[in-house]
Amino acid sequence: MKRVLHVEVSMLEDALSRFGNALERTIHGEKCELYEGVGFETVAELLAVLTPARWRLIAVLRRDGACRIADLARQLGRGYKNVHSDVMALMEFGIVERGTNGLVSVPWDEIDVRVPLAA
Repeated sequence: MKRVLHVEVSMLEDALSRFGNALERTIHGEKCELYEGVGFETVAELLAVLTPARWRLIAVLRRDGACRIADLARQLGRGYKNVHSDVMALMEFGIVERGTNGLVSVPWDEIDVRVPLAA
């Protein structure tokens, strides 16, 4: 099954509404589709987390698979400290995971980013 992470700019009310709808369906015995997502209140917040350097990190991890942070830093041609900070920030949002073996990876097949243009 394809794992998709939904990243979006949305208000807390949107997430609470999605949760409420899923809860209602569950209470009534209906099957709910799995939704894995991260929400940001503003585009600026989203861009502060998903910087170009972090997108490159995500792409390398996805392409090459799980690895140690030191190996990832070498692959990216960046300092260990900066890559470590980026990995930790991405882990806070569930974009990158660390396995029990200490290796970091991107568990997603797709990251769907949505930024509504409506006011």
